[in-house]
This record gives sequence, structure tokens and C-alpha cells, in this order.
Amino acid sequence: MSKEENRTEISELGEFGLIKHLSEFIEIKNKSSITGVGDDAAVIEYKNKQIVVTTDMLVEGVHFDLTYTPLKHLGYKAVVINLSDVYAMNANPMQITVSIAFSNRFSLEAIEDLYSGIFLACKKYGVDLVGGDTTSSLSGLMISITAIGEADKKDIVLRSTAKANDLICVTGDLGGAYVGLQLLEREKTVFEADPNMQPDLAGHDYILERQLKPEARKDIIAMLKELKVKPTSMIDISDGLSSELLHLCHASETGGRLYEEKLPIDHSTYSVAREFNFDPSTCALNGGEDYELLFTIDLKDHNKVKNDPNITIIGHITSKEEGCNLITKDGKQYPLTAQGWDAFLNKKEEK
Repeated sequence: MSKEENRTEISELGEFGLIKHLSEFIEIKNKSSITGVGDDAAVIEYKNKQIVVTTDMLVEGVHFDLTYTPLKHLGYKAVVINLSDVYAMNANPMQITVSIAFSNRFSLEAIEDLYSGIFLACKKYGVDLVGGDTTSSLSGLMISITAIGEADKKDIVLRSTAKANDLICVTGDLGGAYVGLQLLEREKTVFEADPNMQPDLAGHDYILERQLKPEARKDIIAMLKELKVKPTSMIDISDGLSSELLHLCHASETGGRLYEEKLPIDHSTYSVAREFNFDPSTCALNGGEDYELLFTIDLKDHNKVKNDPNITIIGHITSKEEGCNLITKDGKQYPLTAQGWDAFLNKKEEK
């Protein structure tokens, strides 16, 4: 948050003054955005396109901790996690709406920081902010974003269309966001015990960025289209690889087989996981918040993706009767379980 001497109370502007102030920074770029902020509703025009819509809400104390989360990063991340859901449908995001609720401990400068991250994400991913809402809160900060995207009907990819013998693929690497969070939580505990202690975060830029400022895989959607590869099913990894594969297999009425030795884990993720006495594979399987894409492809497309450094083939789809299983490095088979995030319990829970 901004220094006290630069603090402007929101009450000096009021709700409509705040909206007018923030609206001055909005730039409309897409032809489909006919009318944005400033009317009773946005007007969006799509011709001969399928429309996809997704919403995520982030609540202070449940989804983020402002002790170590910069407001600019939070705004950026809030947009990105919604865009990731659109890309997981093999669609392109075009517009977002943003609704926030905040208490009087937040100044105008703080809200500007939050929105600077939102605007940065909009610029990077080419989406328009076309509406939303602001209100007061008695319990900190809440931010809800709705993303709207488009795709040709033939290009839409669902979770429910995987088939036996399809290859299971994942983008990027996994587990970094989770170990980054553990590092931040450790340093928060040290700081609370002794406020004079400086956080020891040197050399951990990669995993910290994976947690605080993730990116959506827009590049993968473009690359697959260029390779003429349409996934047979797809989902983004927000709650952990295991959880997402189980969702995908359940929707497709199939089973799946993952190979532990194939899991893509960055060396910095591996190192910090070991420092915390965590199994790096468990972090990759259950950590969550990686916002990579998990998808399946037909066997005939294997040669098109097998040498791509952004994609790792980690298993294959099986029959429903075989269930979802993990093959460990020593060749043993175990049923795959989801230990993803449960917001209502505010902890990881085996499902």
C-alpha cells in the first residue's frame, strides 16, 4: 500500500467518482467491444462465433495474503487466472468485467495499484475491460472477474471428449507456484516473529513469479493452431494436476495413466521442495496454481508435438474400468488421488 502522506481516501471521490477516475485509464481495442464502461451495460457484438464466459472470485485471507502479495501483482493475477480458463476452451479472450469490494483501509492509491495490474494484463493479452462494479466491504478485499471469449464452433475443446489411447500432455512445468507459496509463508512467519528480520528471497525469482504473477498459455493455443493440432480435450491446472486429470477423465468417462518420471519440474522448484522436505513429484501433482494447460491429443499428432520444449507427454488415456493411476519411478502403480485446494476449508483436502 502507498505511504500515508500520499494517501487519498476513497470517500473523497465516492463510488461514482472512483469509477470515473479509473475509467480514464481504460482503452478499448477490440472491434467486438461496441460499448464499454459508462453505460448501464456493455455492448458486445460477435458474428458467427461461439461465446465462452468464465468467472473467478478472489477473497482476501482465503485466496491471497496482502502481507506478501503486491496489489499490482494481485490485479494482474486475477485477470490471468480467468483468461487461462478461456484458453482451456481453445478460445480467445476478448473482454473482462471487474467487480471489487474493499474496506476503508484501502486508499485511492492502493486501488490504483490494483488496477494498474489489471490494465497491464489487459494490454498484454489484448482484452478490453468493459464493465464491473465497486462496493464496500467489512472484511477486506474481494475481487471478481468475468472473462468473455470467442471461438469458431469447430475449434471449441471440452473436458468431456477425451478417448482411450489419447496422449496426455501438459505445458510448461509444475509445482513452482506451490513451493513459491511455501517460501512466502515461511518468510511471513519469520517476519511476524521478528519484524526487524528481512525476508530471505534471493535467488528464488522464478518460483515467486509462478505464485505471484503467473501467465496464461496464450502462446500454446496459437502454436497448436499453427501445428494443426486440435486437442481432444483440455483443462487448465488451477487446483493441481491430479485433480484436473480426474476432472477430465470423469467428464470423458475414461481412465488415465500418468508416469511420475515424465512430470516436468523446474530445477528451482525441485531444489526448494527438497529444502522443505517435500516430495517434488507431490508438489507437481497436487500443488495447484500453475495455470498450465492439461490436454489430450490423438496418437496421430504425436510427432507434431513430441520435440516441442513447451509440451511434455506425461501419460495416456485408458478405459474407464482401469481408473486413473500413477506409475511411479520404480514401476509401481497407485490410484491417483486429488488433494486440491478446497476454498471452504481453506486447506488442501483429499477428495
